[in-house]
Amino acid sequence: MTQRRIAAIFDLDGTLVQTEALKAQSYARAAVELRPGSIAAQDIIVAYTDMLGRSREEVAAALLARFGLGAEAERRMAELGVSTPLDAYMAIRLRIYEAMIANGQLIRGQEYPWSTALLRQVKRMGYRIGIATMSHRKHAVMVLERLGLTAEIDALVTREDVKDGKPSPEIYLLSAQKLGAEPRDCFVLEDSVPGIRAANAAGTCCLAITNDMTRDAVHAAGVLPAERIVDDPDRLATVARAVLDQLANRR
Repeated sequence: MTQRRIAAIFDLDGTLVQTEALKAQSYARAAVELRPGSIAAQDIIVAYTDMLGRSREEVAAALLARFGLGAEAERRMAELGVSTPLDAYMAIRLRIYEAMIANGQLIRGQEYPWSTALLRQVKRMGYRIGIATMSHRKHAVMVLERLGLTAEIDALVTREDVKDGKPSPEIYLLSAQKLGAEPRDCFVLEDSVPGIRAANAAGTCCLAITNDMTRDAVHAAGVLPAERIVDDPDRLATVARAVLDQLANRR
């Protein structure tokens, strides 16, 4: 009989580090740059929060339409060397975001130490570690480097590696494959409803660590039993260890 391999897969944005807040700010700053004086940055941030876990193409298209950014973005197309208003908005936003994540001090200030400590602990326990993120590889690598986590990771699966983003299970199925584990033998740590739905659909054992941007939505969605939703970071290590032990001892 082949021995089971237990693996752990972590979401990145909003789970290990609060880059979701930085992403929200980058979309807001780009929108304000396009329509200065007529758009409130906070309105963009609130709208972004409703789309956590979606691809940047989906987010940008929704914000472009909702806040009427098309005409102003179209006027920037030639300057930016792009062919659509959507590409113009995305290019402005990407410039802002990449400047943020290039700042190591800023990224480390956004770290969730309870989650990164758990990742390191699980690695020391002998489990293989994966990252499954809807960020693009270039950005995920930059963030992981600034958090000092690169050496801890056995498999990194990003937006470029899958056809369909979360809540599709594709990213977790591929992560499990790369880690050499069956999805049912994978522990997943997530923070958002789309990510949890993806992990559930893949057949993994998901635990949620919520944050200020995701807490209400995760509880309201009913996507996990209450005992697998952690709101208090001080409880994360204890709850995660119990879930891992159950997973390891399951027949």
